[in-house]
Amino acid sequence: MPPRRAASAKPAAPAAAEPKATKATASKVTKPAAKATKAAPKKAAPKKAPVPKDEAAVNGVNGIHASDDDKPAKAPKKTAAKRKADADESDAPSTSSARPIKRARTASVPAEKPKAAAKPSVAKPKPAPKPKKTVQQPVINKVPSAKLDVFVFGEGSSGELGLGSRKYDGKLKPIDVKRPRINRNLEKAGVVQVACGGMHVVALTADNKVLTWGVNDDKALGRDTNWEGGVRDVDDESDSDDEDDTGINPRESTPTEINYEGIPEGTVFTQVAATDSASFVVTDEGDVYGWGTFRGADGIIGFSADARTQPTPSKIAVKAVKKLACGSNHVIALDKAGKVWTWGAGGQYQLGRRIITRHSGATAGLKPELCSRFGAKKYAVDVAAGSYHSFFLDNHGQVWAWGLNNFSQTGHESVGEDDAMVLEPAVVESLSDLEVKQIAGGEHHSVACTKSGKLLTWGRIDGHQVGQPSEVYTEDNAVFDENKRPRILFVPTEIKDIKASFVATGTDTSFAITEDGEVHSWGFSANYQTGQGTTDDVETPERIENTAVKDRKITWAGAGGQYSMVGAVHEESQVNGTA
Repeated sequence: MPPRRAASAKPAAPAAAEPKATKATASKVTKPAAKATKAAPKKAAPKKAPVPKDEAAVNGVNGIHASDDDKPAKAPKKTAAKRKADADESDAPSTSSARPIKRARTASVPAEKPKAAAKPSVAKPKPAPKPKKTVQQPVINKVPSAKLDVFVFGEGSSGELGLGSRKYDGKLKPIDVKRPRINRNLEKAGVVQVACGGMHVVALTADNKVLTWGVNDDKALGRDTNWEGGVRDVDDESDSDDEDDTGINPRESTPTEINYEGIPEGTVFTQVAATDSASFVVTDEGDVYGWGTFRGADGIIGFSADARTQPTPSKIAVKAVKKLACGSNHVIALDKAGKVWTWGAGGQYQLGRRIITRHSGATAGLKPELCSRFGAKKYAVDVAAGSYHSFFLDNHGQVWAWGLNNFSQTGHESVGEDDAMVLEPAVVESLSDLEVKQIAGGEHHSVACTKSGKLLTWGRIDGHQVGQPSEVYTEDNAVFDENKRPRILFVPTEIKDIKASFVATGTDTSFAITEDGEVHSWGFSANYQTGQGTTDDVETPERIENTAVKDRKITWAGAGGQYSMVGAVHEESQVNGTA
């Protein structure tokens, strides 16, 4: 789980004794045995993701939208990046006899020559068998095809930005990037989709490759990243000098293909997703593969009942999946029938179901199970996740939410208590008539856009996460502390003057993209994660428009704990913005 911010920059969380809202609380809201606590902030975590507490950094990945095309991409060769691959030779032909020798004709009765003995054939060694699909499943997911140019900004000291380990463009180090900068390592890769984890990233390319980069302490990259670095060889004849060496592991900080071991040859990928310490892919047939691990308040929970950490892709026991959404340490899956499945850590009821730990202990939530039970007339059509809270939208336009709700981040008005939780999916009444199109969840706040373009925010206020001007807060929609400062916006409230078609969140940072391709950001910016070139909080939405993205049509945004990215419609040549 990534460090969230410098200690001096973060406003204090509301005290446990702060005023309670007078509004009626949501149904089935209770207190857990232990309160969720925030992870100790660490500004410069060079490599290892810190152990999360109950309220650690969010991955910020919600509802990646990319244009689809019916044309499937070509599957990559399933060879492990940076590892010794299994031999891939063809099977040897079966043993056969030599051709018979022709008989010579003479005037006399010919003497028959003895037949040549059959030459024994030597079978070539067979390669290790690869997994094969035994039954062809129907294709239910389209392959994204619209290529993106990816611009990165924020903290990159652990390789999260994917800029590699050396100076960028000969002068810029791949850390503390103040404003959007084109990632040239991805420029020729043909990226069509990106998912941001807490301190790592997963990308899908047009030719069906899965790339990863960032922190690999919990095997979230799905490949070997061992590197003996830090000391330069005195006999090194490269033209690099000492200033070029950032000390960043090049095998973590450079986008590289995963090890496809465990995934059948010919598999076509349609989505990538990431939690803080794990990664996932969805196939065109609705299968899900994942690797890494899940963490809880006491450290690693495990990836499955059989694996503490999973270094390479492993198939998940859920079928016909249309979409995944990930929180810090939990996953929500929407299947073809409109049912919602969840798995991972469930300490804040983010799984929407009770976890029975009597026999299996902390690993009880690692098996996918249903959290919604609808009839034939009602079903889910989309899913989204915050750090420790969850959402789905149903076919009647209603939003359902559950999980941690200490800052009203679910949209339910049970506020002011540090350990408030919504135990199972419940309708968010304040969003029922707004025709919500998409939702994104941060750690303690949420953002949504409607079909008509309204931009809505709610949740924690003190880091300007909701992006509202001060005059918006009243006793009818907000909780104030003893000093009359607004702390919690418990009613989803519109941000004026922005017509949004896409929203995204980081831990305490938010983004909204308009139909014209303009991207606005606001919130906590101690590590430049707003892309505005400042470490001060950005109080209300401001457009990002440095030289790199000013004239570009932005269609996607994503963020982790202290870094962010935006994606623009692909252009063949790029001019890097460094302002």
